[in-house]
Amino acid sequence: MATPRLHLATTWTPAAEGREATYRIALSNAGETPLHDFRLGINGPGRIDAHAEIDGGRLLERLSNHTLLAPPAGVVLEPGSTWEVTVRKLSFPLRHWNDGANTAYVVLGDGNIVPVGIEPTALVGSNAPRLRGAMRFPMPATVPAPISVIPWPRHVAVTGAVPVPPGLALDPHGADAAAAADAFAALTADLFPVEGLVRPAAENGWPVRIAAQPGLAPEGYVIAFAADGATVTASTGAGMLYGLITLGHILRGARHAPDRLVFPAGGTIEDAPDLRWRGTHLDVARQFYASAEVERLLKLIAWNKMNRFHWHLSDDEAWRVEIDAYPELTEIGAWRGYGKALPPLLGSGPQPTGGYYSKAAIRRIVALGDSLGIAIVPEIDMPGHCYAVLQSLPWLRDPGEIGEYQSVQGFPNNCLNPAIERTYEFVETVIDEMLELFPAGIFHLGADEVPLAAWSGSPLALARLEALGGKAPADRHRAQLNRIGHHDGADAIEGSATAVLQAEFIRRIHAHIRQRGAITGGWEEAAHGGVLDQASSYLVGWRNVEINAALAAAGYDIVVSPGQRYYLDMANSPSWAEPGAGWAGWSGPEETYAFEPREGMGAAQLEHLLGVQTCIWSESMTDRAIFDRLVFPRLSAVAETGWTTPENKSWPRFRAFAGLMPIMYGHWAEG
Repeated sequence: MATPRLHLATTWTPAAEGREATYRIALSNAGETPLHDFRLGINGPGRIDAHAEIDGGRLLERLSNHTLLAPPAGVVLEPGSTWEVTVRKLSFPLRHWNDGANTAYVVLGDGNIVPVGIEPTALVGSNAPRLRGAMRFPMPATVPAPISVIPWPRHVAVTGAVPVPPGLALDPHGADAAAAADAFAALTADLFPVEGLVRPAAENGWPVRIAAQPGLAPEGYVIAFAADGATVTASTGAGMLYGLITLGHILRGARHAPDRLVFPAGGTIEDAPDLRWRGTHLDVARQFYASAEVERLLKLIAWNKMNRFHWHLSDDEAWRVEIDAYPELTEIGAWRGYGKALPPLLGSGPQPTGGYYSKAAIRRIVALGDSLGIAIVPEIDMPGHCYAVLQSLPWLRDPGEIGEYQSVQGFPNNCLNPAIERTYEFVETVIDEMLELFPAGIFHLGADEVPLAAWSGSPLALARLEALGGKAPADRHRAQLNRIGHHDGADAIEGSATAVLQAEFIRRIHAHIRQRGAITGGWEEAAHGGVLDQASSYLVGWRNVEINAALAAAGYDIVVSPGQRYYLDMANSPSWAEPGAGWAGWSGPEETYAFEPREGMGAAQLEHLLGVQTCIWSESMTDRAIFDRLVFPRLSAVAETGWTTPENKSWPRFRAFAGLMPIMYGHWAEG
């Protein structure tokens, strides 16, 4: 029997006056064999709601964005014919071309899997070309500064120009200087192969002396230019590396635009960062990134003078770190595919897809980060976002639990149970292994987006709740059983019984982390219940600036990362032609650059402002050209906000030089 040739087309018709939004799914048989007794699997960021209205088909399975549909009984898909399904009431409206189904397959009656060709969802009434690849920012004919540096330094007073050097001949004095020189040489060789930014004097390298200068800020540096060389001084190895990176920026700018930019013959640059925490987060659970990709991202954030990498290693969709005590986490939780404990999700097809980081790979990545002045912060998201954990270790569930609650992403019963003692044995074991791998001494425990109805069907959780607060709150929580929340994003749980149970969990886990001599990080929801010791914790504020300001006023150290501006999965504009997500709105490079993280904070609150962080959530990142478009140059825009004082920022200057910054995969927008 010939293999069927199948194609799927999906279209989105937005709601209008008197008309509901509709999602049309059309499976066409381009082969020569009729299709009997089949099921269609699709997945992508968009989700068909469990209570959606479906015409022309039946919903067989739904888990988050994984959907399995069947035609009406007796339907045969003849050669040349099309089966159409119309869906109303998705979990959220589609806003961008990558929102709809991006993987499809057919399961035949005998269990065989047939791949299905698919194109991105089309918007009815629009033929605008889909945008992919990083935006191009050509350098203007007249530049606003004589040298190119991102992020812009604190004080620039350079004069004159020398012929553009072919490269830099590094002359380190002392162990810190030697380590900085080695790190810079390796960094530039990887980011800019064959450019030879570092080369010996025998190859006409321009002399750069690197030496210690006590008394400068920990990450600060001074560059002194002369006609026959330059000197970089700093009080730490990180400062020396940042001074060299600034020289690298200046050299590349002068080399690529010698008619507009110079390499100085005299003067100085005196520099230090404005904020302590300048971070980038990467979600490797929704999509897997090979260790080589993670290493390249570390090099890119170093080139932007960022000093924190927040590594989101687990979520509902996958578990990505080797844990010796629980091999099931990677044997089961690291893989998705048809018939597996985790089905195809977010563009992964029916074949086994995924991966995880071995301890050897993690040690290599941590060492790279250390050489580049980047502290790596691991996150295991809990007690919510644990569907992959619970599929791997089902004995962590309450055996008496009944009913179902759903996360905002559509995962049922996805939270570690705070009333089960084995929960703490599991979490503490994982933390101990993780802290051995990540010597920066910071562990991020997540604590975001726990559903309001979590544990409402668990006798153990209800009994614990009654012991903590009495029968009345336990009864109120019991009444949440099988209720679906998330009517406008993630549930607000502050003050609820759910928050009481989560606080009990956080209290114990935070105490364990503190006992191990480490700092606890959390998303802003970790503040619910007030159980964190503020001296040994920090929070990442993601909803809005008002919450950041309120948490800082309450005494929490804050890293500002609002979804509206610093979530780099949000689209660059509201246009359908742009890829990305849209639940928090949109933010183009200029809007991201202009955002002020200090907004709404007084002097006392600013004492608790650690810094800023981008978040690269990966639901949309099936196409690496989408990654390049969403992340660059917005990552550099956040980096400049973290480093450069507000009065020294300039969008026209940033825009003029943004095109010189390297990107991840080399995908540039056409035109």
